[in-house]
Amino acid sequence: MFKDILTNLPSASARHSATAFAVSLAAEFKANLTGIAFRFNPIVPVMLDMYGIPPEIIESQRADAEKAAKAAIARFEETARSAGVVAQARSLEAAAAEAPGTLTDIARRFDLCMLGQPQPDDMTLGSQFIEAVLFGSGRPILIVPYIQTAPLKLDRVMVGWDGSRSAARAVGDAMPLLAKAKMAEIVMVSAEAAKSDELPGADIAHHLARHGTKVEVERIASSDVDAANVILSRAADTSADLLIMGGYGHSRMREFILGGVTRAILASMTVPTFMSH
Repeated sequence: MFKDILTNLPSASARHSATAFAVSLAAEFKANLTGIAFRFNPIVPVMLDMYGIPPEIIESQRADAEKAAKAAIARFEETARSAGVVAQARSLEAAAAEAPGTLTDIARRFDLCMLGQPQPDDMTLGSQFIEAVLFGSGRPILIVPYIQTAPLKLDRVMVGWDGSRSAARAVGDAMPLLAKAKMAEIVMVSAEAAKSDELPGADIAHHLARHGTKVEVERIASSDVDAANVILSRAADTSADLLIMGGYGHSRMREFILGGVTRAILASMTVPTFMSH
């Protein structure tokens, strides 16, 4: 059960869909909600010395960051208060490069971390937050599309299933959501059609049914379109309210980077997406 939820509060220039969605989820589960607003320091002292940037510019940027963080916290607290959600917020100062790691450390102490989808003009930093928390926190994440306007709805939940460890972890972590869903559809994308004697997805469908979830199974044979587009198209066609899937990545020395399908889903997503690694 989700009783302690964390969310990253967007800057003044970002849309606030993730904040409102996080509040609606906390209200559904009667959970405590914590918001983190980062104050970024874009210019470091070495740049001050190297390029002769006046100190007052540094102070002006700090003041702007402080103002933006306070505004984000005020919006968050008002939204939570209106929904009757118990919430608190913190403002943290950090360099942009350090903030994803800081949020990851904090997320380890929560049931779920909710993040906004990176906006087109902020893909680099937004993706760093998602990568860091997904692969480093040991906790599930829920990414909210920046175009999202509706609150949490669980009429139809879609599960992207390939039988992998990450997919199994995602289903297990998302069980509180699946237990509240009116319908869950298990979707598998394969380059080959199933054999007549196969029942792909039957095992995980039976598992969810034993938890009281009404389940449908859909296997899509597709060799021409990549899996991410197939999944997103299916979600749109069925008016899915939520997508649950494993978060995949590739190791690069001592860190992870998002895998192709995961990256494509995040770039083009139109439905809130729950991921675990």
